Amino acid sequence: MTKRIGPVIPPFAPKIAPRRELRLTGNTAAALEIGRTRLLVAGMVFAMAFTVVGARLVDLALWSTPDTRREARSAAPAEYATGRADIVDRNGIVLATSVPTASLYADPRLIRDPARAASALVGVLSDLSPGEVQAKLASGRSFVWLKRNLTPREHFEVNRLGIPGLNFRREFQRIYPMGSLSAHSVGFTDVDSGGLSGAERAFDKVLNESAVPLRLSLDIRVQHILREEIAAAMARFGAIGAAGVVLDARTGETLAMASLPDFDPNHAGTAVDDERFNRATLGVYEMGSVFKIFTTAQALDSGAMTLNDGFDTSKPIRAARFTITDYKPKNRWLSVPEIFMYSSNIGTALMAMQIGTKGQQAFMKALGLTQPARIELGEVGAPLLPERWSDISTLTISYGHGMSVSPIQVATAVSSIVNGGVLVPSTILAKPDGTQVEGRRVVSESTSRSMRDLMRLVVREGTGRKADVNGLLVGGKTGTSDKLVNGRYVRDKRIASFVAAFPMTDPRYVVLVMVDEPKGLKETFNYATGGWVAAPAVGKVIERIAPILGVAPVTNGFETDSRERLLVKAKARAKQAEAQRIAAN
Repeated sequence: MTKRIGPVIPPFAPKIAPRRELRLTGNTAAALEIGRTRLLVAGMVFAMAFTVVGARLVDLALWSTPDTRREARSAAPAEYATGRADIVDRNGIVLATSVPTASLYADPRLIRDPARAASALVGVLSDLSPGEVQAKLASGRSFVWLKRNLTPREHFEVNRLGIPGLNFRREFQRIYPMGSLSAHSVGFTDVDSGGLSGAERAFDKVLNESAVPLRLSLDIRVQHILREEIAAAMARFGAIGAAGVVLDARTGETLAMASLPDFDPNHAGTAVDDERFNRATLGVYEMGSVFKIFTTAQALDSGAMTLNDGFDTSKPIRAARFTITDYKPKNRWLSVPEIFMYSSNIGTALMAMQIGTKGQQAFMKALGLTQPARIELGEVGAPLLPERWSDISTLTISYGHGMSVSPIQVATAVSSIVNGGVLVPSTILAKPDGTQVEGRRVVSESTSRSMRDLMRLVVREGTGRKADVNGLLVGGKTGTSDKLVNGRYVRDKRIASFVAAFPMTDPRYVVLVMVDEPKGLKETFNYATGGWVAAPAVGKVIERIAPILGVAPVTNGFETDSRERLLVKAKARAKQAEAQRIAAN
């Protein structure tokens, strides 16, 4: 008999109730349908809202203009504001930025025990005066500042005191990550983020209204090298100050600008006036023989002289109560190249006589040396010109005495002499790559080429040999001038300077270093002239910045022999003229 086998159901298994179909009444079904419709509509509304917000964010990020960003920023609540715009160098390195901070204030009407509250506060904020804090808390006023821009730890400790009547306001503190490195160019602000000097002051409105960083022309790498080298020269020669400038000769962009002594803009309130004083733009000085660049260029460009001409420099020039002599006289006839190379005051003054007073005035004006520099900074000094530009003034100005200008003016004018003859105003703002720079012609291209040859001779054979850098074809001119103190020139207080350009085959950069009141050393034979003090500093600056700026040394034999031929020809012409002079006597 076959048994039928089926599933075994344990006796304790629960009985499964038969499935019942849920049936809704008419009112319940209608209610569920309405709920579904409402959820669907709400979902569609939220989806549309997120779509609109997302589209607006994409529009602001990709296609907004500075104006729309500025409008959005001005409309934002104070607690969401981003503060003053950053300042960056030409490579985007931050030079100035704003960070949010908490500032402490009080409502004295809510302070029950001013003495106890003041004691507790001073215990946390030790830089505050107990008496001043207690007086403020007992004043009965509705608002008093206690301390601005607290650190996060100070904020926490004050908040932990739990004193009724103390409150915090969100503000922004200006921070300068590079410290004193670019203090005079960047400047600083007050506690309310108002610009007080430098770019902070010059572009105060722009920085407050725009969130876009302000891009300066400075290259912080070049700035570091320039400041380091002029600080070393200043320390070595015991000077009271120094200044330096590096310009792009083609665009007028200021790649570096340093003035010593300087200050830390993060603590500008502790700086003294001499530290805040910008010697590169605000200070004006008699720059000495660097002015011979301008006199020689004008003489050649006007046709008053040629490179084959020259003068007898064996006798001093006596005019009224002045006697013009040479620092190291050659006591013979000198050609124009020799006058420039040996830095002859007599020869240069005689060239100025050929040019004339009106001609000199017009040329100095064309070079921008009779008006304040056009650079955007507010700290710009006005040149000191003769009250009456007499014939004597013409002679002394030809070699850099009797007229005071700023180092930035000299660097800008020299750029126009070596860059092909076009004056381009100096600027502290970076120019977009490929910008067509417009300038004003001051000398011809042929005159510019001749001046480049002469400046190269000064470094190869003349007073600027300590600025020479192997392979970089440096050309320049020394300058030494006694300082005018109480209306009289003081021989132991002088300005030593050197201005250079490189590479002289096609100059791209101009470097100027000025040292204020250097002292002679045993190893310099007690000389403190531009050739001993400033020229070596310029040479070190050029040697270090050339790789950064992409200027490679030339191979041996690349330099043309035009300068050598020029020198040989000049010496031959000098010997011939000297022989004629002796024969005539």
